[in-house]
Amino acid sequence: MPHRLLRLLLIGLLIAILVLLARHGAGTVGPLSTQEFGSLAYKLAILVFLSAALLTMFRERFTQAVTAALLWVAVGLVLVIGYSYRFEVTDVADRVMAELIPGHVISHGRTIMVARTSAGDFDITAHVNGARVPMVLDTGASSVVLTQQDAKAAGLPIAMLDYTVAIDTANGRTRAAPVTLDRVTIGGLEERSVEALIVQPGQLRTSLLGMSFLNRLQSWQVSGDRLILKGYP
Repeated sequence: MPHRLLRLLLIGLLIAILVLLARHGAGTVGPLSTQEFGSLAYKLAILVFLSAALLTMFRERFTQAVTAALLWVAVGLVLVIGYSYRFEVTDVADRVMAELIPGHVISHGRTIMVARTSAGDFDITAHVNGARVPMVLDTGASSVVLTQQDAKAAGLPIAMLDYTVAIDTANGRTRAAPVTLDRVTIGGLEERSVEALIVQPGQLRTSLLGMSFLNRLQSWQVSGDRLILKGYP
């Protein structure tokens, strides 16, 4: 039976080649173009070659040959399906990470998404002048607001600050120093020369992502438990 199957495949390949030669000038072979039919014949030739190789390897053990072939076909299908849905798999992984790690940013080019925490806030991991700075979204803040510790980590000259701006915080009214940040990066978004404020020591527990950054974006919105920020192309 194995040799009979191989002969049938060889006959089919020969017929395909003869038809292709006969119909070359017509441009079509039935519903297929000669190019499509040639591609089909090429794949048939590969099938014949693989069949011959399997028969040579297994000879009389035809069942084992078929089983091995089916196994490789299954592996190939898994790889093809995995590659076809690679973006969906990545998206699911990002969503899981967003739920498990507060502040984890799901970034797709110039669009990022952050999941709301169990406390109801949007914790965001940003980078200010290259330094990692945890922030909380605060749309009521007119500016990005940094704690002393985060400002120091970002390399700002905190010893030379002039606290001239009055602001309201959870600890009451205090004063802050205006500065300009070289760059603020969140995922795939980066804005330069961002206006910010640095509060006096002990007045703020976490830095705030305010409107001086959000107003630079093409759009931002809260959709359910997701914060979506979209930068200009």
